[in-house]
Amino acid sequence: MSTPPGEYYTEERWQNWIDRIEEEDIDPEDEDSARLLLNLQDDTAIAVAKIITDYDDSELEEETALDELADIRETVLSEIDIDDEEKLMLIDGVQTSLVCVFYAAEEYIVGGVAEEGTVSEYIEAASEAEAEEDLDAALGYCAQAGTRIIDGEELDRDAAEDLEFGLVAEWVNGLDSLQTALSDPEVVEEDDE
Repeated sequence: MSTPPGEYYTEERWQNWIDRIEEEDIDPEDEDSARLLLNLQDDTAIAVAKIITDYDDSELEEETALDELADIRETVLSEIDIDDEEKLMLIDGVQTSLVCVFYAAEEYIVGGVAEEGTVSEYIEAASEAEAEEDLDAALGYCAQAGTRIIDGEELDRDAAEDLEFGLVAEWVNGLDSLQTALSDPEVVEEDDE
């Protein structure tokens, strides 16, 4: 076992990011601020990618992998205690993007790769479901797209950029982080200035 249980991601690691965001002047239009938020998201996606990789390499049993994912999800999606409303909103955006990363990873581990369509087709279906206000279906389609990405299919960034602003666009943003994490699972340095 290369990674002891509970070491894929810790509450302390997440809290370090939150503290850093709380301390800094965050302006989403500013490149450094945007990078900090993206690093927060990518750091979590990397932890998820490592669990998937260890599961694929038979270093983790299905139940252990799911437990690890659940632990990280609980940490990352918990309510944040920051007084700054704008920062809360920005972190909430990151959390929203990561929801689909967790669902995709769980679906992949439990059910394998979605066989019916391509990443683009699933995202298109998700977008249509969102337009019809069927958010459960939209999330399901995005998660299925995620299983294809985990299996090595590329997310078409142009198609992702054409999405209307909304939950599907946020979820696809998370899948983009997951794709990056799977191809380059380098740890994002928390104190990278």
